[in-house]
Amino acid sequence: MALPLSDAEFDSKVLKSPIPVFVDFWAPWCGPCKAMLPIVDELTAKYEGKIAFYKMNVDENQEIPQQFSVMSIPTFILFKNGEAKDTFIGVKSKEDVSVRLDALLS
Repeated sequence: MALPLSDAEFDSKVLKSPIPVFVDFWAPWCGPCKAMLPIVDELTAKYEGKIAFYKMNVDENQEIPQQFSVMSIPTFILFKNGEAKDTFIGVKSKEDVSVRLDALLS
């Protein structure tokens, strides 16, 4: 399960992470976000110890989503060595997200 993330924690947990990071920008009222939840949960288990998974509620945290131009949710941003390496928006298959995560690890 992806851990909650706040604007205040972003620097320490994402930008300074020793491993790649997956950030899911979402909101509780968002249907497509709910549709992605089981996929994100499965991938969190699959990549445990290799990639850190976080969920940022855009209703409760606005600074970081604004900084990364998050206009639609769900938006997913993959970080490595403190840099955004990949961004994708909307419902995706588990296979599509896995390909992106594997690329992040290579």
